[in-house]
Amino acid sequence: AVPAIAVLSFIVWAHHMFASGMPVTGQLYFMYATAVISVPTGVKIFNWTATMWRGSLTFETPMLFAIGFIFVFTIGGFTGLILSISPIDIQVHDTYYVVAHFHYVLVAGSLFALFAGTYYWLPKWTGRMYNERLGKVHFWFSIISFNISFFPMHFLGLAGMPRRYVDYAVQFTDFHQIASIGAYWFGLSQLLFLYVVLRCYAGKGEAAPSSPWEGAQGLEWTIPSPAPHHSFATPPTVK
Repeated sequence: AVPAIAVLSFIVWAHHMFASGMPVTGQLYFMYATAVISVPTGVKIFNWTATMWRGSLTFETPMLFAIGFIFVFTIGGFTGLILSISPIDIQVHDTYYVVAHFHYVLVAGSLFALFAGTYYWLPKWTGRMYNERLGKVHFWFSIISFNISFFPMHFLGLAGMPRRYVDYAVQFTDFHQIASIGAYWFGLSQLLFLYVVLRCYAGKGEAAPSSPWEGAQGLEWTIPSPAPHHSFATPPTVK
């Protein structure tokens, strides 16, 4: 699925240009190509879900962000599939619907995954355990405020609100204010993340063992935390 996504990604670029006056044959090609890329992307969603299926999950902060990533990224994928249909795309092109789709894909596809990875590796990087309670507060603040900010933008876009506007019609005020509240909340939530990370780097918190996670079997979890500059003085035993 990953190579299929990589290859197809190179041939769908003009789905950003349906409103540029391209011929109908070009619209049809890029519409179908964009719709096809949803198939391997859907396979990846099922991969991630099946990996967790009937597993003995524990919901520390890294896992919460990983699950949040799947949830938000899936919404972004569905809205992208809708935008792949050229008549619909032309209608909502350059509106807040596109802004909502873009952020559901990019914030989930990069930022939430980066948060998950950071919390997972922070004990190994710093030698200190992060504050689990603050990490969970950061997750819930981020996931709730993100959806408050960007989900209403779908409705704004469908109603015709353009993006990159210095002002907007009065009928868009309510949803726009809700989105603004969510955006400020989401931004301020990241100050909490910064505090959690800096607190670990300052040497505060419990000392992290070499393997703080149950079931972590890789060689990286056999060395001390924080990891030394030379990981293995002698070749490790690979089981």
